[in-house]
Amino acid sequence: MNTSDLDAAPRGLVSALLAGAAIGVLGGLIGLGGAEFRLPVLIGLFGFVALEAVIINKATSLVVVVAALIFRIRAVPIDAVLNHISAVATLLTGSLIGAWFGADLATRLHSRTLYNVIAAMLVGIAFVLLVAHDHPSNAASFAPTTQIMLGVIAGFVIGVVASFLGVAGGELIIPTLVLLFGLDLKVAGSLSLAVSLPTMLVGFSRYSKDQSFKALAKYPRFVLAMAVGSIFGAFVGGLLLGIVPSNVLLPLLSAILLISAFKVWRHK
Repeated sequence: MNTSDLDAAPRGLVSALLAGAAIGVLGGLIGLGGAEFRLPVLIGLFGFVALEAVIINKATSLVVVVAALIFRIRAVPIDAVLNHISAVATLLTGSLIGAWFGADLATRLHSRTLYNVIAAMLVGIAFVLLVAHDHPSNAASFAPTTQIMLGVIAGFVIGVVASFLGVAGGELIIPTLVLLFGLDLKVAGSLSLAVSLPTMLVGFSRYSKDQSFKALAKYPRFVLAMAVGSIFGAFVGGLLLGIVPSNVLLPLLSAILLISAFKVWRHK
C-alpha cells in the first residue's frame, strides 16, 4: 500500500493498530516499548522512507514512554528514581548531546547510507539483547570519576542510537544502569524511562527542523493508531512477562532483529 493512502484507508489504520499491538507485546516482554521492532515494519511493511520511518517511530515511542512512565509509578515509586538521580544525570549529560548530534547527522545522510546505518544498529541491539539485557546486577566496582566518565560516554552513544532509530533507548540504557551502576533491573527499567524522555525530546526538536518531519502532519491518524496499538501491546506484553523463559525469549527476539536488519539493509 502506498504511504499516501495510509491515513485515509481504514485498512491502513487497522493494520497500523494491529502491527503496533504485536510490536508492543514483543517490547513489553522484555520491558521495552518495541521501537526497535517497529522501525523495520514502518520501512518494510508500510513503505516509509528511512527518515520518515525514524521520525514516526520516535513520535510513537514518545507516546509509549510517557504511558510506560505512568504505568510504572505504582511498581517503582518516584522516590526510588530520585535515590539514583546521579546515575540519571550522568547518562543524560552524554545522551542529550548524542541525541542532537545523531539527529543532525541522520538528516544529512543519503537515504541508502541511512538504511545501512539503521541495519548495523539493529544488529548491535540484537547483540545487546542477547548478552547483556538479562545480566545480573553485579557491576564491577568503579572509582567515582571513572564511573562518571564511562556514564557520559555511554550516554552519548545511547543518544546517537536513539536518534538514528527513533527508539527510546531502553535496550541500551537498562544494561548500562545494571552493569555500570549496579542497579536492580526493575529500578533500572524506570530510570531508563527518566533518561529516555528528555533524550527523545532533544532528538525530536532537531528532527522538527527537517522536511521529513511533515510526515507527522501528513499521517496523524496512522501515527495515533500505531501508538494506541503499541501502548496496548506493551501492557499485554508486561502481563505476559515471566511466562516465556529469558533463555528462549531473548535469542528469539535477537533473531527477529537480525532478520529485520537484513531486510532494511536490502531495502530499495
